[in-house]
Amino acid sequence: MNVLFVHNNFPAQFRHVARALAARPGMRVAAIGSPTSRAMTGIELVKYRLTDADISATHPFARRFDLECRRAEQVLYALSSLTASAFVPDAIVAHCGWGEALPLRSICPKARLVVYCEFYYGRDGRDVGFDPEFPATGVDGDVALHLKNATTLLALAECDQGVAPTRWQRSTFPAAFQDRIAVLHEGVDTSIAKPSDHASFRLPSGRILTSADEVITFAARNFEPLRGYHIFMRALPRIMAARPGAQIVIVGGNGTAYGAQPPPGQSWKSIFLREVGNRIDMDRVHFTDHLPYRDYLRALQISSAHVYLTYPFVLSWSVIEAMSVGCVVIASDTAPVREVIEDNRNGLLVPFFDVTGLADRVVDVLAHRDRYATLRIAARLTVLDRYDLERTCLPGMLALVQGNEARPAAGSAFKENTPVGSRAGADEPHEPVPALDHEPSGLGSVVAGELDPVPDQLVR
Repeated sequence: MNVLFVHNNFPAQFRHVARALAARPGMRVAAIGSPTSRAMTGIELVKYRLTDADISATHPFARRFDLECRRAEQVLYALSSLTASAFVPDAIVAHCGWGEALPLRSICPKARLVVYCEFYYGRDGRDVGFDPEFPATGVDGDVALHLKNATTLLALAECDQGVAPTRWQRSTFPAAFQDRIAVLHEGVDTSIAKPSDHASFRLPSGRILTSADEVITFAARNFEPLRGYHIFMRALPRIMAARPGAQIVIVGGNGTAYGAQPPPGQSWKSIFLREVGNRIDMDRVHFTDHLPYRDYLRALQISSAHVYLTYPFVLSWSVIEAMSVGCVVIASDTAPVREVIEDNRNGLLVPFFDVTGLADRVVDVLAHRDRYATLRIAARLTVLDRYDLERTCLPGMLALVQGNEARPAAGSAFKENTPVGSRAGADEPHEPVPALDHEPSGLGSVVAGELDPVPDQLVR
């Protein structure tokens, strides 16, 4: 069987299923990606390159579509080179967010086409317009936002199967298409992302932290409003005043992955650090930049309280990984998060904009660690039940790609009423990102490590 993966940042979300297929006898696996894509053992990778194009004469509404058509053209050439070498895909798995899926049905009319449905742009109940501090643009902006979905809709119209990582992400798509979108997370390797009583983490200064220390962790692909960096920073003065021994470990990059750009010449990191800088002890605030995956997990393993905040947008891998490690997660009470965390059962929820409430929750967790021990256990069990790579997510994805009759039906991957921390339905499939101004990319990573043997994609 020949399987093709198409993703500009390959392997991204396809890492686990691509590796598993490449290891199977009789499988030939290839991938198409942009220059940011990375090779994997046993997979033939063909990279395409977009040339600079003057789109100034293109209507602003159509400029993204113009770029996506140029990307589709390059995918067409890359796929033609593969077919010329006798690689004819039996199945294709493609991210539908950048136009790369546009030529696939025309060139491979008989192939099984599975499209990864990460996010559907819109105003209602999503990230745009959510934060009044960063208001959305007017009608023109709404139209342009809506038109970002053009190539996604074309891919959905032609695919055999869609797959979304969470129910909420599937719910962003038009109702007419949701029945053909299965819900199946990429999964977390729980044998690696697991609790450890003996973990230690080295700060940039050289100081070693362990679980005996009071450690607050925060991780995001980049420090920006969409992932609640501004809310977290504004909570630090109250937290640090109440807990004079607490160490703050902040993992991530200094760019902008999603949403609004900062003012020219500035970064969101510097803007909000400057806002609170004279009210916090900077000797206890540690920005680590990008981390190798195992170092990132060590930070989580020694965490006393982990903060995860997000607008209504794609759910970060990091929150699942933090739960798998057994963190006490204090998270934003937003729709994507509520699918994973139930307040006071397997984590704690606070309204996104409630800076004082966030600070007080973190302080209470630090002051009464034993009281929250059951949340750590329940968080780990939630991941084992719903998001375990080897037992649940990878088998489900392999079935979807190969078109097995046992593949999860649309929307059936997660049992809505499975109690948190239970093993109910353990043998059934459970339901368990942007280079442009606002697009999902799958490159969402806070690390710079090797592909093998552990993943380096951490945070959407």
